[in-house]
Amino acid sequence: SDAPGFSQDFPQLKNDTFLRAARGEETEHVPVWCMRQAGRYLPEFREFRAGKDFFDTCRSPEACCELTLQPLRRFPFDAAIIFSDILVVPQAMGMDVQMVAGKGPTFPEPLKEPEDLQRLQVKVDVEKELGYVFKAITLTRHKIEGKVPLIGFTGAPWTLMSYMIEGGGSNTHSKAKRWLYRHPEASHMLLKMLTDVVVEYLLGQVAAGAQALQVFESHAGILGPVQFKDFSLPYLRDIARRVKDKLKEKGQDVPMIVFAKDAHYGLEDLSQSYYEVVGLDWTIDPRSARERTGGRVSLQGNMDPCALYSPKECISDIVRKMLEGFGTRGYIANLGHGLYPDMDPENVGTFVEAVHQHSIQMNKQV
Repeated sequence: SDAPGFSQDFPQLKNDTFLRAARGEETEHVPVWCMRQAGRYLPEFREFRAGKDFFDTCRSPEACCELTLQPLRRFPFDAAIIFSDILVVPQAMGMDVQMVAGKGPTFPEPLKEPEDLQRLQVKVDVEKELGYVFKAITLTRHKIEGKVPLIGFTGAPWTLMSYMIEGGGSNTHSKAKRWLYRHPEASHMLLKMLTDVVVEYLLGQVAAGAQALQVFESHAGILGPVQFKDFSLPYLRDIARRVKDKLKEKGQDVPMIVFAKDAHYGLEDLSQSYYEVVGLDWTIDPRSARERTGGRVSLQGNMDPCALYSPKECISDIVRKMLEGFGTRGYIANLGHGLYPDMDPENVGTFVEAVHQHSIQMNKQV
């Protein structure tokens, strides 16, 4: 078979529910995974990460593999996502990024004015700069032993751009948005540079064994509809189109997911952007998402992560209502954002279990 990663002779995939749901095919149960399922809410994750530099961990294939597999030992998730970070892309372009305790990712020298773009590496050799991610994917594909598919991911250009200019997290993103209004040409230049690297990076992940790809436009919601159509959407579409075209040349195809957080005004556009799956945050009503995407795509999401603070019996109820809203076909259950560090792993187990149980019941009633 000419499927991705077959050159590495990976173990046979035993549970392809997630891949089938991504393509809108029938499944026995609704597949489920969680953004940040490899995260600080797991005591074993905290123990493994203790005293180690965050980006050093990202650069160790063995460490990434172990962290990716930890949640699978606890929960019957239907997919794994490689442990990494979206900011490895700005690093590959020559920017310094550090993970500062209690503050999060920090760029000591952010981009301030358009002339700062000259500091960036235009032609990035992804194999050389990001090969450690590819090695982590290949290693994990072997160690996962075909249990579930492995998802690769990247940050989207606008989200990466906003970090590179803000120098870290921000409430208003006003420094980055100032660029969009004041330096639109330079902004497009930077977004194009990022898009080129992201396309190569995603293709490298598939070559290494990724069986699906998610593009995180985490800062979509900070843009209004007009800016979104100008500075985010064209690049999201470009990424999917270029990755698909390149894969098609090799007779390959992997499902792609776009997650543009808080971009509810962009749902119709996102559902016509060459992605098989549109990820949703918790502010969107499942039924209206179905109507607005008109059956063109599968949907992923979108339980409020804070619902996991509920008593267990309430979680089951919340999940059932969510499944009734989305229906069981062309649907991947997830949270509307990543898991938070103070969440109880037992409640995550309850969430996964509820998705499986309720969806099996619903499929029987059809």
